[in-house]
Parts: sequence; structure tokens; C-alpha cells
Amino acid sequence: MEKRTTLNLLFYVRKTRLLKNGEAPVYMRITVNGVRKDLALNQGINPKLWDSVKGKASGNSKNARSLNLYFESIRVQLRQHMINMREENIPITALTLKNRFQGKSTNAKYLIEMFKEHNENIQKLSGIDFAPNTISKYKTTLFYTQLFLKLKYKCDDINIKDVNHTFLTNYEYYLKTERKCSHNTAMRYIKDLRKIVRIALSNGWIGKDPFANYKIKFHKVDRGFLTEDELHAIINKTFTINRLEQVKDCFLFSCFTGLAHIDLKRLTPQHIFKDSNNKLWLKVNRKKTNSLCSVPLLPVALQLIEKYENNPYCVENNLLLPVLSNQSMNAYLKEIADICGITKRLSSHLARHTFATTITLNNDVPIETVSKMLGHSSISVTKIYARLLDKKVGRDMQHLNDKFTLS
Repeated sequence: MEKRTTLNLLFYVRKTRLLKNGEAPVYMRITVNGVRKDLALNQGINPKLWDSVKGKASGNSKNARSLNLYFESIRVQLRQHMINMREENIPITALTLKNRFQGKSTNAKYLIEMFKEHNENIQKLSGIDFAPNTISKYKTTLFYTQLFLKLKYKCDDINIKDVNHTFLTNYEYYLKTERKCSHNTAMRYIKDLRKIVRIALSNGWIGKDPFANYKIKFHKVDRGFLTEDELHAIINKTFTINRLEQVKDCFLFSCFTGLAHIDLKRLTPQHIFKDSNNKLWLKVNRKKTNSLCSVPLLPVALQLIEKYENNPYCVENNLLLPVLSNQSMNAYLKEIADICGITKRLSSHLARHTFATTITLNNDVPIETVSKMLGHSSISVTKIYARLLDKKVGRDMQHLNDKFTLS
């Protein structure tokens, strides 16, 4: 026996997102067999005239009667759509019914719908396969894509087959002009969009890749690093304000271990291991890539761990260091840089680059070793961090001074 399809309709308003005329926008929620889809009806009503219990306009005004009659016409339309879809052997779901109501092809795939489904799926994998920051990034890309469609194409969604080279170039222009994105930021958003396109390609929903002749190119950005003199300026500075001292210490710990902020924040005593030579190591899986970072603890790092082993916050939360949020850290690091006379923008990224450049590579630590300590998947990634200082170049060339001379 065929399973009975249950349809429920709910009309509601969003009083927290009022229109420019002060009215609340009206939405419809289609629920089929427990699965729901929402859509805006391009209607508005005075929030005081909305009956949230009955899901309709209250009162007997002309506008109220007109809106309620519109709701009834929608109910009739949807029931007729269901009848037609059964006759056409089209599966009745919240999505297919919504598409039919909006006049979209039932079998067509639409960009925003695909993007929303993708984001819902990765949200369920938060903390498993996807980091919260990654999910947030995709949500932002979806938001910007929706704004772009409304501005450029005057619509809420577009057939995935209509995403072509012109669409991509227009989107890039929109991100750089309307959203004021830098080139690399715009490329990151477009890279997110490319994932949705690849899903469509893999499923055979489109036959041609719109990215075939569109190149996503990132401009090389030098995040910088601290020199030994700058590093010592911070090490030798003692702050009377406790919070500044703690932020300084956490930053220095990153400089001597190469850890990113998100990994630094979750360090516990259980991440410290002792090898057969009684040497202490820090072993932690990177949150971003889940790759293992194995870092021998240098004296400075050990001193910092010892400094906070009895810190009330660290003891209570079983943490190695009292690490603040990334936003708070960056705010305090700016103050620390000013006090220490450093013009560079201090950040967890700069600390990681300092470890790669000043602490390791320029002290003859092989790049393969640095790559493993940073938790990189390949040495090609580590090469972004590899900068050779004049001091090392001079040291490496020293042995040639007496080898080649004019007779």
C-alpha cells in the first residue's frame, strides 16, 4: 500500500525583521511527511494585526480579508499541485511541492536550494568532519550569493544550469565592489561556490563545468614574522596588567610551538608526552586538518607551562594555558605590540610563521621536520612559511669564502 502523504501549511510572520514600511513579512511553511520548507510570500502586515495562534490576519479590514483569501487560494493551489504530481508520478516532497508552487521545474536543481541543503548536511557533521569556522564560512558565502542574485538577477534562486562564466565574473565583481572584499577573500567565497557546482557535476545535473575557463587564483600574501630582536623585545617585557601578561605568554607559546589559536586554546596536560630520552613532546591533532602535530617542547615553552600549572582557570578547566578568544587575543596583542615598539600586526598566524621561520628554518631545522611539526599534509604547504633570512644565507655561504679565489 502506498504511504499516505501528509501536508501541513503554516503561515507566519517575522516580527524581528520588519520591512521598511513597518510591516512584518509573511512566510509560508510547507511540511510534507514531517519535512518542511519555508518561503517568503512577498506580503506584509502590521504586526499588531497578526493572529499567531490561528496563523492568519486578525480583524475584518480590507487588507486582513484580502490576505486571508490569499492564504486560502494557496491551500487550493497546493492541493491541486499534489493531484497533478500524483498523476505525473512525481514524488511529493516539501521541496518538489515548493518548486511547483513557485513555478520551477520539478526536476530542475537550483543553486540556493542546493547550497542550503549542503550547509544543513555539514552542520550535522560539525565537530566531526567540519570545523565550526568552516561551516560559518559556507553560511556567509550562501548569504552573499543570495544578496547577489537579488541585486543582479532580481530573483531568490537560479537554475544551477544558469551558473556560467558570466555569472562567475559578475559574482567576483559584486564581491569586490558591493561587499568590499579583498581579492583573496573573494576567491575564497567563489571557491565555496565551486563546491556546490561540483556536486551538480558529480550528480549529472549539469553537463559543463562553468569553472573550466575561470581560474581561482590567490595573490601571495606575506603574513610576516618576528625577528629574533622583536621576539626578545616581547620576551623581556613584563606587564603589570595580568591579562596582558597572559596574552603575551600565550602568544610566545605559539611562537615556540607553531600552534594555531584554535589548537592552543584546547591544550591539556594530556597532550604532553615523554619519549625514551625523557624529552617532553607536545602531540595534538590540528582542529583544521586533523593531522598530528608533534613538537619537542623547547625551554621557553616548558617554562610557560610550568608558570601556569597552578593557575586557577587552567586547573579548573584542565588546560595548559589561559587562552582567550581569538578576537580578544588580537585586541590585546595590538596593545602589546605598541608597548614593545613593534609595528607588525601580532596574531596567531604571525606566531606560527615566526616558529617556522625564525625559530626553526633559519636555525637549520630541515623543512621536512618543520612540516611535520606544523602538521602540514605536504612540504609544498610548508614552503609558504619558508623564508630565508640574510643571516642564514651568509652562514650557508661562509664555507665558500676560501674555496674560490682569483689566482
